[in-house]
Amino acid sequence: MPTHRLGLIMHGVTGRMGLNQHLVRSIVAIREQGGVALANGDRVMPDPILIGRNAEKIAAIAREHGIARHGTDLAAALANPNDTLFFDAGTTQMRPALLAQAIAAGKHVYCEKPIATTLTEALEVCHLARSAGIKHGAVQDKLFLPGLRKLDFLRRAGFFGRLLAVRIEFGYWVFEGDLQPMQRPSWNYRAEDGGGIILDMLCHWRYVLDNLFGEVQAVSCLGATHIPQRWDEAGQPYAATADDACYATFQLKGHGGEPVIAQVNSSWATRVRREDLVTFHVDGTQGSAVAGLTDCHVQSRVTTPRPVWNPDVRQPMRFHEQWQPVPDTQPNENGFKLQWEAFIRHLADDAPYRWTLVEGAKGVQLVEAALQSWRERRWVDVPALSLQGGR
Repeated sequence: MPTHRLGLIMHGVTGRMGLNQHLVRSIVAIREQGGVALANGDRVMPDPILIGRNAEKIAAIAREHGIARHGTDLAAALANPNDTLFFDAGTTQMRPALLAQAIAAGKHVYCEKPIATTLTEALEVCHLARSAGIKHGAVQDKLFLPGLRKLDFLRRAGFFGRLLAVRIEFGYWVFEGDLQPMQRPSWNYRAEDGGGIILDMLCHWRYVLDNLFGEVQAVSCLGATHIPQRWDEAGQPYAATADDACYATFQLKGHGGEPVIAQVNSSWATRVRREDLVTFHVDGTQGSAVAGLTDCHVQSRVTTPRPVWNPDVRQPMRFHEQWQPVPDTQPNENGFKLQWEAFIRHLADDAPYRWTLVEGAKGVQLVEAALQSWRERRWVDVPALSLQGGR
């Protein structure tokens, strides 16, 4: 069967996410496996050109990973008719203009989230993509994690019965940078540079909640900047102007008129004492499940124990031992790679693909509603998104 070339412009691969998840673990891995298989047996082989501002750095990355093409001239890359897909994993503030430039050049576009810092910008990009008739996608990688795929399997199998509530705990301690080097970029903690955990993580939680548990209908959110001073990559102190923690409650559309309640804590100022850096606890009338990035454990209605509250004696039950693991029934591949393969099949085969820029705009919509809730100290409704104005 023939192999078809996919000319791919990759921007933003010098950053941590763009390099590790998108280039190395996705595109390079796809190339090493011989491309992406299509329904008719043909294969698609990505042929990337790496574009960045630092010529030496981008050349070194290309050389290390066997990429023949690289450069610093984005306009020239977009002018090449043999490269039909543009990907961006650069800064959020630059993304709307970059996507607009690529769409104007007739390219299909795929990008990291958030797709913009404001809903107005996000909707404008969606309008441009729709008017141009190009195919588009936004990264929604957590849906492809093994742990969440198991939750989706349980939901589709009817394991939970009627869903009641979801609790998400995400986060870890990001070092301030004085005693130990920080493990995240300093711009993440400056609002003026597009930082903030609300902008970063609520885009994730929107597509997770919408796709697995129920469409988000309202939000109550409290943000915080727990660590007001941090030290940057050069060891210089700076004021942390962005939120580093978010405590939110969401009302989701349930079945039969009963809402599902989701409580989500996201923090870069918390120390981990749980099984993973993020855990999803789902309760339903017929059973419950707790998932991390990879594993998932369940407890059904008929196996639920009967604990007794007695603060005068040490708890005799070992609650973790009362849950059963959900077995692995498929290979646990990298979630970013799986979505890349799905998008490439969408381009080449017109395979169904629902993780579009519009879905990315929904994440930005929730961010704005959460910030409004924090600012006004009240619940804020999240209406169905309309491309005619966002409300």
